Amino acid sequence: TTGHCSRSVSDTINALAPVLRGWISYFRLTKVKGVLEELDGWMRRKLRCLLWRQWKRVYTRVRNLMKAGLDENRAWWSATNERGAWWNAGASHMNQAFRKGWFDKMGLVSLLDCHRQFQC
Repeated sequence: TTGHCSRSVSDTINALAPVLRGWISYFRLTKVKGVLEELDGWMRRKLRCLLWRQWKRVYTRVRNLMKAGLDENRAWWSATNERGAWWNAGASHMNQAFRKGWFDKMGLVSLLDCHRQFQC
């Protein structure tokens, strides 16, 4: 998930999914759910960061944030805030635009959800 990789987010998720499935299968007996929640959140933030870096221009960021459901004022305010990609990936505008459900639809494996399936 490095920033200089020229891969789409969907390709990154497709490459990451088997690794995550294998990882949670190996650690399926763990009792620490808080760590799994943190890792899930970190992965989603990293993928949001990749999205932000791929949208290099302000107009592209505005257009894509509006496509994701933000209103025009908030999209412009967010795209022109002059903060870095990691800060924007954790900001509320990116969390509102790209929620957990969006990543689930893209095929990202949630470690916590897989852990719950193993426990049942």
